[in-house]
Amino acid sequence: MRHWLAGRLPPRARGRLAENVRSAELAGLAFAFRARAIAIVVVSLWLLVLVPWPRDLYYLAAAGLFFILGTIPYALRKARRAWAIKLAFTVLDVALMTAVIILPPPAGLGIDWPIQTRLRTPEFLYLLLLLGEAALTYRPLAVLWTGTWIAAIWSLGVWLVYRREDSVRFADIVHDGSLSAEAALRVFLDPAFVGLTPAWTQGIATGLFTLLLAIAVWRGRGLLLAQVRAEVVRADLARYVSPDVADALTARAHAGFGAPQTRVVAVLFADVVGFTGMSEGLGPERAFALLRGFRERSCKVVFRHAGTLDKFLGDGFMATFGGLDGRGDAAARAVACALDLQHEIDAWNAKRQARGAEPVRVAVGVHCGPVVIGNIGADQRVEFTVIGDVVNVASRLEAATRELGGRIVASEACVTAAGPQAAGRFTRTLPLTLRGRSQPITVHVAE
Repeated sequence: MRHWLAGRLPPRARGRLAENVRSAELAGLAFAFRARAIAIVVVSLWLLVLVPWPRDLYYLAAAGLFFILGTIPYALRKARRAWAIKLAFTVLDVALMTAVIILPPPAGLGIDWPIQTRLRTPEFLYLLLLLGEAALTYRPLAVLWTGTWIAAIWSLGVWLVYRREDSVRFADIVHDGSLSAEAALRVFLDPAFVGLTPAWTQGIATGLFTLLLAIAVWRGRGLLLAQVRAEVVRADLARYVSPDVADALTARAHAGFGAPQTRVVAVLFADVVGFTGMSEGLGPERAFALLRGFRERSCKVVFRHAGTLDKFLGDGFMATFGGLDGRGDAAARAVACALDLQHEIDAWNAKRQARGAEPVRVAVGVHCGPVVIGNIGADQRVEFTVIGDVVNVASRLEAATRELGGRIVASEACVTAAGPQAAGRFTRTLPLTLRGRSQPITVHVAE
């Protein structure tokens, strides 16, 4: 518990955190692959409309190869070095797409234009789609890796075309440092002209887009880690405290959770009647199984009515209602929980009697009123609980079921707060003087 209260994760929870993050990353890879497949289908349909036959077959074949390059790392996503494989295939993706954009189709399929003209088309934008795919993996490194290789391989392709002997360059024409506007336009409109300014613009834009997208993914990953961490903490805390306490603790662990405060709370005590005598004839293993069965069923009923399981008390337990949620129906939920618990025990007894086991009788006491709720204990061990006379009264009402012959004893204050519908579930109303008190209180008894 001290790990959680200090904002740290215990070793077991850290392992589960890593597993959950790994699952989220695998889900991201799967989603990225599906997005890639959809993009390939959309681009292929566009190519069928845009590119005439039979040149479209060349580009459709390239799209099919691009799909294969995405399928291999997806199929190996659970391998030990899956991310290294994914990053390696990312380089192949960039190289393939760059080659398809810059290199003309084979002879007979393409238009007989100079290769330099292919640098003037907007197909470079298709490379940026790879950044979108990388962003879906929750890995900023994947975005930076993809953007770096896009800039590097595309720049290399542009440079190779720029250095061709048949390329026209301003540097080869301008010797005295000046060129008229008309002459510059003629050079620019030359099909073999290659300028480096567009390449620089593409490189800078790619770098900025990569950086911004990597930051966005990094922030998104931080939110993912926070969400996964909260789920892990809550799941582990719920093994030791009530789920509503775990929810409140994970949500407000660093905002003064557990500071003492006064609230009107309904308190329920339940106990297995005669458990000591039953355990003598059962033996340790069967007694343990009996106690575990009782606790499992009790937890289910308490949580069903949004109660807080405050603590187990040997063969009994203490539950509270209204301590955390602030709802005004705490008494009604406590009474409903007590009745529901008896129905659960009756169903359990029917199964026990069918196999020849002794039935179990559970006594319940319910009371409500103002209590102090909060953390109590030392730095090494704290307990979230309620303190007040209401707790003592509820405990003694549970004990009074033996002398009154009922299974549930609830105080007048609790039944009145629960409403007239709850009052009709009790068969007797009588005054009762509790141990240690001089004045009697009115109680309601359910058989």
